[in-house]
Amino acid sequence: MEKRKLGSLEVSALGLGCMSMTSAYGPAADHDAMIALIRSAVDKGVTLFDTAEAYGPFANEVLVGEALAPVRDKVKIATKFGFDIDLETGERRGGTNSRPEHVKAVAEASLKRLKTDHIDLFYQHRVDPNVPIEDVAGAMADLVREGKVLHWGLSEAGLDTIRRAHAVLPLSAVQSEYSLFWRGPEAGLLDLLEELGIGFVPFSPLGAGFLTGQITMDTVFAPDDFRNFVPRFAPEARKANLALVDQIRLMATEKGATPAQVALAWLMAQKPWIVPIPGTTKEYRLDENLGTLSLTLSEADVAQLTKAADAIAITGDRLPAPLMEMTGL
Repeated sequence: MEKRKLGSLEVSALGLGCMSMTSAYGPAADHDAMIALIRSAVDKGVTLFDTAEAYGPFANEVLVGEALAPVRDKVKIATKFGFDIDLETGERRGGTNSRPEHVKAVAEASLKRLKTDHIDLFYQHRVDPNVPIEDVAGAMADLVREGKVLHWGLSEAGLDTIRRAHAVLPLSAVQSEYSLFWRGPEAGLLDLLEELGIGFVPFSPLGAGFLTGQITMDTVFAPDDFRNFVPRFAPEARKANLALVDQIRLMATEKGATPAQVALAWLMAQKPWIVPIPGTTKEYRLDENLGTLSLTLSEADVAQLTKAADAIAITGDRLPAPLMEMTGL
């Protein structure tokens, strides 16, 4: 398995996003099947597994902890803090909470659910407007000194926040959405990360499934699938956006690959310190995603696909309005 670096943290070139196994895309998948899938990913060389206290809440960390406990020394676990969630009941109280005392309490709770004595990569899930990022970094520094956290990162943070946080305690990674379906990080974020030596972990690297080519105008999502509420998946937007998938499919046919593999290969070609975390609940999709590592796109291929994407205006926001307001990009 090819390796890449997030700051000083070395991980597999592709990670596994575990959120969809318990939430967001409809009903939770079968528990035992997901345990088997995570362990299969380890067997196939994946070393970075992404979860969060908010996924469930808590259920995803419990799943990941159980799955990885027997192979803990072979993997890196990334989880997240930052939403205002009652640590006893799991009640979502709304908004963010990165008060230092809460961050430390979340770390302790996550360690127990993950069945481990350290978190390899601990992200602030969303920036808390009520807590200076310097205070958050200070709390993280305490956790690092105690050996409970090895590396830290930010998710969906703005450029100024990243720079201020890094000045207090160097960040290993920043996470945000990035794919051919949403290219916002190209407007300053990638340059800043390169300047500071911070790795980048794109979530939704396949556009929440859109770039796989499996979503059509006839696709009906489960009632509790978050894509029902995402503007770019609305019928009229979807119709317009399928033009992008058509372009990816053309190159996939030329390369003897799948659209998902072409989309991931394009993303990984942008920078050598980008580590996408596509999620799946299916073994064959895991194999398909990992097959990307055998696909080589030339500079001309990447430029051709970029030019084709530039000519297509993506319709609709990537998140519902309340969630967009919580991002820094």
